Amino acid sequence: MVLARRLNEQAGALVRQGRLAVYPSSRGQEACQVAAVSVLEARDWLFPTYRDAAAIAARGVDPVEVLTMLRGDRHCGYDPVAHRVAPQATPLATQLPHAVGVGHAARLKGEDTVVMALCGDGATSEGDFHEACNFAAVFAAPVVFLVQNNKYAISVPLARQSVAPSLAAKAVGYGMPGVRVDGNDLAALTVVLGEAVRRAREGGGPTLVEADTYRVEAHTNADDASRYRDDDEVAEWVRRDPLLRLRAHLLAEGALTDALEAECAAAAEELAARVRDGMNRERAADPDEMFAHVYATPTAQLVEQRAGLRAELELEGS
Repeated sequence: MVLARRLNEQAGALVRQGRLAVYPSSRGQEACQVAAVSVLEARDWLFPTYRDAAAIAARGVDPVEVLTMLRGDRHCGYDPVAHRVAPQATPLATQLPHAVGVGHAARLKGEDTVVMALCGDGATSEGDFHEACNFAAVFAAPVVFLVQNNKYAISVPLARQSVAPSLAAKAVGYGMPGVRVDGNDLAALTVVLGEAVRRAREGGGPTLVEADTYRVEAHTNADDASRYRDDDEVAEWVRRDPLLRLRAHLLAEGALTDALEAECAAAAEELAARVRDGMNRERAADPDEMFAHVYATPTAQLVEQRAGLRAELELEGS
């Protein structure tokens, strides 16, 4: 969680320096990010959103590769198959049917793979969310839907999205278990998500987990959160910071020493330095890449366009 917090901080700084085009911070949601990954096995799949960079890094993906898409590159930055991590999805909920498809395919093949599908409260207002939940329930797909309810879909508060008693309550309509959990409590999250993963692996089908948390920072660097929420609301959630809560608990249990805390801080600074170094390196652009992965056999139009671009570049080079 310390590494996740430092990654959020460093990525925010890189945006201000112009090294990243955009960064959706998950500050305040680090417990969700870490718990979601900690309960998975290597053979399982993670389907993240644009706000889940910390979860992807916790899965073992190089943070520099995680941030590659957010600097404006044409691809997601890492090999999804090698890491069993789908590309980050920017459109709301579009990754959820894909996640269910992977889980359903694994079940048909007799594999015990589990898929952890992450989304936010805004995604639950989308049709793809309904279709994914309904299909997963009907076909008992081994999927855990983790809704990180951070209270806002950009500027739209939860009260303007749903009047259900909770987002977890929506699970009743699909015929699957729904659990609401404190999204800032790492231990509670680990227990609830661990049970959902166990149930899915044993053939019990999907579970909808709603993590009650908060997006402390703005939606992205392009957002002015002060237009739709006040400082007192943010301050109340800052007092519930998941890192501070875990630290207080570990200190009370005698499990956190000064040496261990210093070790965690040093590891976080090492991560931040690697991210800075990676993001400050200019990547050589190859214009031919625009044409290389459109069709297995390029169309006549693509061949013509590529030849035209090459001619223009040669002219500029001369």
